[in-house]
Amino acid sequence: MNSRSIQVGPPRFGIAVHALIWLAQSGGFVTSASIAGKVNSHATFLRRVLALLSQSGIVEAREGRDGGYCLKVVPEKLTLGDIYMAVKSEDCGGGEPVKGTECKQELESVKSTECNQAGEAIMKLDEALGSIMAEAEQQTIQLLAKYTLSDLMSHVDFCQLAEQISE
Repeated sequence: MNSRSIQVGPPRFGIAVHALIWLAQSGGFVTSASIAGKVNSHATFLRRVLALLSQSGIVEAREGRDGGYCLKVVPEKLTLGDIYMAVKSEDCGGGEPVKGTECKQELESVKSTECNQAGEAIMKLDEALGSIMAEAEQQTIQLLAKYTLSDLMSHVDFCQLAEQISE
């Protein structure tokens, strides 16, 4: 199994981890286009992810001819939980509305008592499910906080990987 077949958080989490590993290996500034090619992601999506990481102080962004992104935190100190928290925002540019909000909006316009009762039941179910998902997310973050970027990097032979990519 790979990180893209198991969805534990927002899709940007896996891309963020991959990008940060490449930044850690580079040791300097790397363009988003270069990173996107290495992590098999669209450059625009990657820039949105990198913007979140920059806002969190994990990466530094530099504009201009010699610009790009570089890792600001040493891999041994950067936990997967830190990365998850940095990219978990509800909206990363054009995100979808939170589940249940469209029901609440529809509820306000529905006049029928029967429909309101059904809508209220749906809202209560959404609230209960939301509470369970929030608890699951907290447990996920606690687990991810046990591992650093460096721990993950120890599983990859970067010399061999670089040769495969350049072929």
